[in-house]
Amino acid sequence: MACVTPEGKPTESGKKILNALKSGAASPEEIAKTSGLPLFRVRSGLRDMVQADLVKEEEGKYKLTEKGEQFIE
Repeated sequence: MACVTPEGKPTESGKKILNALKSGAASPEEIAKTSGLPLFRVRSGLRDMVQADLVKEEEGKYKLTEKGEQFIE
């Protein structure tokens, strides 16, 4: 189950990751704990979301991009 659709929009899992980032989680482990998703799903989802420009990675920490913020509920 991917976290980004072929159109570049986040799936339900992707939205959980984006919301976890908005709440202050930055590492994959923190995002997994906050979102309730398994760590392997978070890591693969973050890779997808970096490619879709929804999230950016700096020194092992993740942040929302402006594009990613548009999908926050």
